Amino acid sequence: MSMATYALVGDVGGTNARLALCAMESGAISQAKTYSGLDYPSLEAVIRVYLDEHHVQVEDACIAIACPIKGDWVAMTNHTWEFSISEMKANLGLKHLEIINDFTAVSMAIPVLADDDKLQFGGETAQAGKPIAVYGAGTGLGVAHLVHTGERWMSLPGEGGHVDFAPNSEEEDAVLHALRAELGHVSAERLLSGPGLVNLYRGLVLADDRQPEALQPKDVTERALSDSCTDCRRALSLFCVLMGRFGGNLALNMGTFGGVYIAGGIVPRFLEFFKASGFRVAFEDKGRFQNYLKDIPVYLITHDQPGLLGAGAYLRQSLGVKL
Repeated sequence: MSMATYALVGDVGGTNARLALCAMESGAISQAKTYSGLDYPSLEAVIRVYLDEHHVQVEDACIAIACPIKGDWVAMTNHTWEFSISEMKANLGLKHLEIINDFTAVSMAIPVLADDDKLQFGGETAQAGKPIAVYGAGTGLGVAHLVHTGERWMSLPGEGGHVDFAPNSEEEDAVLHALRAELGHVSAERLLSGPGLVNLYRGLVLADDRQPEALQPKDVTERALSDSCTDCRRALSLFCVLMGRFGGNLALNMGTFGGVYIAGGIVPRFLEFFKASGFRVAFEDKGRFQNYLKDIPVYLITHDQPGLLGAGAYLRQSLGVKL
């Protein structure tokens, strides 16, 4: 393989590190491989193993990581790995090394998604060049916005998952009341995440003066989908509604007529349930601003590796490719 034809891209979470090659001309992702973070002392070690296994040399790399990126020193939130970007770049002999937030990568995938990489939930056609929001429930709640400036897409990452949870019904008030007693500050992430599903279940049961069982997120979804537990079904229904409310808030913040996108590993696990849920009604349920929201489309990203795709898009754009 010629050196400049391919770049290295990565998507590193608390558990796994996924690495792949990105074709610089087309942006196509190939040779993706997942490594367990626990098996290696550092990210650099994983990268060396990947490059050796695939007999490839690269000059350029972009790695997306699940933590805030504030400067040269990167310390992962849910992992022991930490490193200096400039040091790793020198050690690996790279010309370019970009380390970006995982939701920056997911947002940068959006301009290069194909039509069959997403499913639409209501609204009209997305307006070209208008702001976009993306959020995703997984281990936590990730949020980013994407704006088109001149010839470039610019991702605006932040920590939007940690805004205050805003209830909008008596049931939601009761859940907030129950969880506030346990958690103090109740952020959106405390409800819209894997652990959040369990918190919703617990909040509903506690609000009813009963004792919740010790469940895992997958227990809640499995029991809800098999209809074997009314509390779990209520929790999953409420999760879908709150995903809608939160998405509507993001749309109001930035006038996202380019669309609102849902990423993350949770929603695809109960897609049919989600389709039939109160999600879209809750998305538009903003009183006097219902009309403002009704045309804004929501998409679920179905591409299996948006982090890798977006890391490639980010790198290609930073090296002068127009997306």
